[in-house]
Amino acid sequence: FLISGHGTKGVFELLSGWRRTRENLPFKDRVADAYSDVMVSYTMTSSLYFIAFGMGASPFTNIEAVKVFCQNMCVSILLNYFYIFSFFGSCLVFAGQLEQNRYHSIFCCKIPSAEYLDRKPVWFQTMMNDGHQHTSHHETNPYQHHFIQHFLREHYNEWITNIYVKPFVVILYLIYASFSFMGCLQINDGANIINLLASESPSVSYALIQQKYFSNYSPVIGFYIYEPLDYWNGTVQEDLKTLSQGFNTVSWIEQYYQYLRVGNISATNKSDFISILQSSFLKKPEFQHFKNDIIFSKAGDENNIIASRLYLVARTSENTQREAVELLEKLRPLSLIQSIKFIVFNPTFVFMDHYGLSVTMPVLISGFGILLVLILTFFLVIHPLGNFWLILSVTSIELGVLGLMTLWNVDMDCISILCLIYTLNFAIDHCAPLLYTFVLATEHTRTQCIKNSLQEHGTAILQNVSSFLIGLVPLLFVPSNLTFTLFKCLLLAGSCTLLHCFVILPVFLTFFPPSKKHHKKKKRAKRKEREEIECIEIQENPDHVTAV
Repeated sequence: FLISGHGTKGVFELLSGWRRTRENLPFKDRVADAYSDVMVSYTMTSSLYFIAFGMGASPFTNIEAVKVFCQNMCVSILLNYFYIFSFFGSCLVFAGQLEQNRYHSIFCCKIPSAEYLDRKPVWFQTMMNDGHQHTSHHETNPYQHHFIQHFLREHYNEWITNIYVKPFVVILYLIYASFSFMGCLQINDGANIINLLASESPSVSYALIQQKYFSNYSPVIGFYIYEPLDYWNGTVQEDLKTLSQGFNTVSWIEQYYQYLRVGNISATNKSDFISILQSSFLKKPEFQHFKNDIIFSKAGDENNIIASRLYLVARTSENTQREAVELLEKLRPLSLIQSIKFIVFNPTFVFMDHYGLSVTMPVLISGFGILLVLILTFFLVIHPLGNFWLILSVTSIELGVLGLMTLWNVDMDCISILCLIYTLNFAIDHCAPLLYTFVLATEHTRTQCIKNSLQEHGTAILQNVSSFLIGLVPLLFVPSNLTFTLFKCLLLAGSCTLLHCFVILPVFLTFFPPSKKHHKKKKRAKRKEREEIECIEIQENPDHVTAV
């Protein structure tokens, strides 16, 4: 799904560049013009994709799932780039030959004459018409008749640049920024375990009931001692009490100590301690279930306890997950510094480890991505203000997706992290051509420059984002919370990018720099100079006036 957004962008941009070429040119020249117009910017955006996901595939990434995904993305980007550069370009050459020889683009047969088509039914005329029956075949700019291009030129450009529409666009952006900022302040730290399960799984029902009724207790933590200990030693007993302090414990050790105290039995040495444990304590029906918690080994006539386990349960508040992570972060360092060698584990710790990484990883990866974009855009300076506008637009889209994602109850899991990285590239992919065409335009006014930019790139952007969003629809029918998270994030990425390209940027660029007055002055100076030269020539050669 992620690679389709970039791949179709290249297809639609190259197709748009092909349609902007003149049809009376040889097809080799048309392909050359289309490649020179599109492939430079597409090469740069593909490089950004490759480097950004290359960082995710590097050893610096400590989440294996993200690393494998980014490796696959890098391979897909390379294959996609060479596909467009080679095979799709060959398709354009073939299409150019068909157009030049007036062959049908689907049936590859000669297109009949207009007189022949007039004698045929309407369905036949529709199937065999090449769109040039009522105009000259070698029209200068046939792309102007494309229905999206016509809509943008005749209707949308005039509407969005209308002086009465601009205040409403500014208000819309302020609302967008407010909700985005409000969402960024409410970011949930880490993933909810329920979102990692299938929607209809019985585990979801269990997790919801457990959170609703029994969320005041942490998961049952296994406390495993994996070395022989002098359990009869008073110092060891105090260390074990210190480690389990603050927990509700299910422990054979505590039950055994209590059994010795109640029976007024002394077990201060190894032989007495183990002998009473095996022959008396574990024989009682109420204590027999502790047999599986103690591992004995026999060396000669002596029995030793080589490992044992007990269970800890911590009382927590409503925010069980956050407190469980903090508890885990406190217990693990203790296992390294204490004289007692132990480990703590619960199956949910696998998810809690991921939970603890979810906040730091997107910040680091997004930070590296933004730094990379800054370096690349300023090394490849097309126009300083163009780079500035690109950074502002990408930041606005990224923060908008992050804030709205939070308001839509999307947690910071691995899927949302990858989508945030992808949003950075997706925004550059669509905003960069529009902005650089605007800043390099030489029309008299900013309004005319943004109109020309939308006419040149608006069709490709609209086609690509629409195809991308339509392609997300099947994700709605997959019974998986992670897949639904993917749908939400990519829908926000596409929608925010479309909003900026067609609504926010066309309005804001009309009353913010760069100014177009210097282009107007240059044109006036050239026109005045040309008029003066013509006047001088006429004065020097009066007989030449008629010819002029």
